[in-house]
Amino acid sequence: MYMRKFLLIIPFIFPLLILAQQKTEIYGKVLSSDGQPAESITVKLTPQSITVFTNAKGIYSFKNIQAGKQTLTISSVGLSTQTQTIDVAGSRMEVPPLYLVEDRAALDEIVVNGVANRYTRKSSPYVAKMPLRNLENPQSYAVITKELLQSQVNTNYDDALANVAGLDKLWSSTGRPGDGVAYYTLRGFTTQSAMVNGVVSIASTSPDPANLETIEVIKGPSGSLYGGAAVGFGGLINNVTKKPIDTLGGRVNYIFGSYDEHRVTADVYGPLTANKKLLGRVNTAYTNNGTFQDAGFKRSFFIAPSLLYKPNEKLDILFDAEIYDSKATNPLMVFLNRGRQLQARTPDELAFDFNKSYTNNDVTFRNPTTTLRGNVTYRINDQWTSNTSLVYNRRKADGYFQYVMYTGATDTLIDRLAAKQNYVAQTINAQQNFVGDFQLGNMRNRLLVGLDFLSQRAETHNSPYVLVDKINTSFDDPRYYSFDANSIDSAIAASTFAETNNRGLTQAYGAYISDVLDITPSMHLMLALRMDYFDNKGTYNFDRDTTTGIFNQVAFSPRVGFVYEPIKDQLSLFANYQNGFRNVAPVVQPLPDISGDLKPQQANQWEAGVKLNMLNNRLGLTASFYDISVTNMTRPESIERDGQTFNITVQDGTRLSRGVEFDLTAAPVDGLNLIMSYSRNSSRITNAAASVNNLRPTEAGPKHLFNAWANYHLQNGFLKGVGFGLGVNYASENLVTNSLPTGVFVVPAYTLLNASVSYAYKKFDIAVKGNNLTDKTYFKGWSTVNPQMPRSILGSVAYNF
Repeated sequence: MYMRKFLLIIPFIFPLLILAQQKTEIYGKVLSSDGQPAESITVKLTPQSITVFTNAKGIYSFKNIQAGKQTLTISSVGLSTQTQTIDVAGSRMEVPPLYLVEDRAALDEIVVNGVANRYTRKSSPYVAKMPLRNLENPQSYAVITKELLQSQVNTNYDDALANVAGLDKLWSSTGRPGDGVAYYTLRGFTTQSAMVNGVVSIASTSPDPANLETIEVIKGPSGSLYGGAAVGFGGLINNVTKKPIDTLGGRVNYIFGSYDEHRVTADVYGPLTANKKLLGRVNTAYTNNGTFQDAGFKRSFFIAPSLLYKPNEKLDILFDAEIYDSKATNPLMVFLNRGRQLQARTPDELAFDFNKSYTNNDVTFRNPTTTLRGNVTYRINDQWTSNTSLVYNRRKADGYFQYVMYTGATDTLIDRLAAKQNYVAQTINAQQNFVGDFQLGNMRNRLLVGLDFLSQRAETHNSPYVLVDKINTSFDDPRYYSFDANSIDSAIAASTFAETNNRGLTQAYGAYISDVLDITPSMHLMLALRMDYFDNKGTYNFDRDTTTGIFNQVAFSPRVGFVYEPIKDQLSLFANYQNGFRNVAPVVQPLPDISGDLKPQQANQWEAGVKLNMLNNRLGLTASFYDISVTNMTRPESIERDGQTFNITVQDGTRLSRGVEFDLTAAPVDGLNLIMSYSRNSSRITNAAASVNNLRPTEAGPKHLFNAWANYHLQNGFLKGVGFGLGVNYASENLVTNSLPTGVFVVPAYTLLNASVSYAYKKFDIAVKGNNLTDKTYFKGWSTVNPQMPRSILGSVAYNF
């Protein structure tokens, strides 16, 4: 009887079993409008009402889905909701990529799914010139976010960079021709801010942070992707600008404080058409800075409009501009004597009143700068994307450049020198990248093929540098007060030295390829190579009608990197070999059989470390050990021929830099965000001139650096919205002069304490920030002694809409 019943129900059960076996697995990917993975996006399937979230690669999946028509809905807080109908069939179905209206910059504007680590970004399209998660990238880099800058009540670019391990300011921005941007040391080598959105963009003064989404400090020699024209051997600094988004909003901020500081910024963004195909954004800032000294100021105005046009889901056209102008006095930098033994060995021993500026408020210079950028992103198909960038930059240094230096026999009589400068430079940078993301068998492969062109033209019409006066720094010398623009003009008029009137042009052509192969889902291999052709067209002298300095060089720059993720998407171990290069001009040798043609300097780095992104993005860490060696450095050598001594240039010098560093970000509890960094660097010059051989180079900066900042906002209760910030900056002693002829001049170690109190209520943010609360007297320098700001208090009022 039971068998008969069983046979009777088989015809009904069998179709159900078949139907169950026909259920489908659906998977796909959600990408930002610029083709980058969109993480933590809500994907809902109806009518079955199943919800999942995308992972770090933008991938989502549904299992056991019934055949037939289904609707996918993608959404997240603050994003435009999108729907797509699909026809489910088969056992496994891949849905074509779903593109958000927003690009990656817009996604970073929004904190989704609760708590986020606001002081980090988990991926970047610029560091590797392709979308790549930090955990997959074998290169060390640190990110400074706009949220961190807001919490620190930041008003300038130099303070922003104090959050990064291994980086320290050597010189403030001077505004002078050629290299007026601030100098920093990074992994023991000098570097400057010269990249915007992964493309060379040189200025004559430090960037205004008003338009910055993030600052990426990319560490180690990076010639394979970025060339050698604007990259230091310790790494490079890439500024990522804010982009238009399709949500209407903005922020207006007024910051005021000690030493007549006033700063007003505005950020307004939103759609310009009803269909949201045309988006706009404007960032602007006006800043006035006074000084703790008896004279000195800086006033600047900045505006950065941008437009993003999305005619269809495959094409994005971005145009943006940055227009900047400033008027300022020269910052005080005391240049030490370079030709004799120093009598003073520390700032305390130097008979110098650092509350004096040694300038006058009518001794000023201007740095008007205009940058125009265009970028076109075209998604050729699901596997290939084309990215085309064109940048034009024009910058000027106009006015007086003035400095002071001990040139005599004692460390008490100082020279005030000055020149009147008229310098205009123009840079054009074109870059074309093709990025592919496809399978090689069972292995994911990401391929970058790129070309770039960089042209730099500069025209100079400067007076000679003249000695204006000599001041005895050991007492209040009456001559100190007679310095002004008229005294400089008089000294220039009386000078018999020649003016500088010339024009120079250099061009660099680069071709590069980079490949990231996922040997397994947790094992990534990167290989890259660049060929670079540098063509110096020479310097034309208007007065003599001659051109000198013509030369060209070819350089190759390889890279190898390996990453293993023992805990997928949370922990990675990485190692890399990276190369960088710097073009070297030929020299004139005293003997015909000794060539003056030189090779590019080469920097080679070996690095190994660990990266973390754990606890649901609450903990991020990059820690590593690096070893950088530089070859082909020039040095003087004396040889004897037929009883006569000749001084020649040889190119067998070397330089070593080794160190450890870590950059940590954390959001351990709701409302608390923390950033912390530490670095230790050992550098020395080897096989060099006897005067500096085996000594620490002055550009290496402090051996130890430590920085930390924590910010906590109360989440509940009557005091909800109240926040507290606390930070510390430490630098060990710095050998700003270090040679046998001069001896050692030491800038002492220092520790700075900073703190803030803030309150967020509805659309308003109010904050008070104290910098250098203990009023520590401290200095920076690089063959110079540069006094830094004493205690200052800032107030901030912001309105968000």
